[in-house]
Amino acid sequence: MPKKTKTLRHVAIAVALAVPQLTFAALPQAQAPSRGEGTNIIQTLQNYGYDGAMLLALLLLAAMFLGVAAHAYGVYHEIHEGKKKWRDLGATAAVGVCIIGVGIFLATRATNIL
Repeated sequence: MPKKTKTLRHVAIAVALAVPQLTFAALPQAQAPSRGEGTNIIQTLQNYGYDGAMLLALLLLAAMFLGVAAHAYGVYHEIHEGKKKWRDLGATAAVGVCIIGVGIFLATRATNIL
């Protein structure tokens, strides 16, 4: 086997061994839950569960907001087609604000229970 091929093979092996260490070098460490780690594993898991419930509540609220916004955009489009009036958009906005407000209230109350 030619010497150049051996050298290239050694370089390729060295790079293949070095790349995983370089990729793991900049990874952040795991963060503690927002309510602390607790005194035992059960409390720590409960605290992580609380953070998961908060994330789920925020995702649901974001979905609610997007749903209300999409409906309001549809009503706005129908205004320009002459199918609906501006008062329909106002009613959509008022009901949407109430729905999102109730959603925020319920998410806040539910996370206080946890």
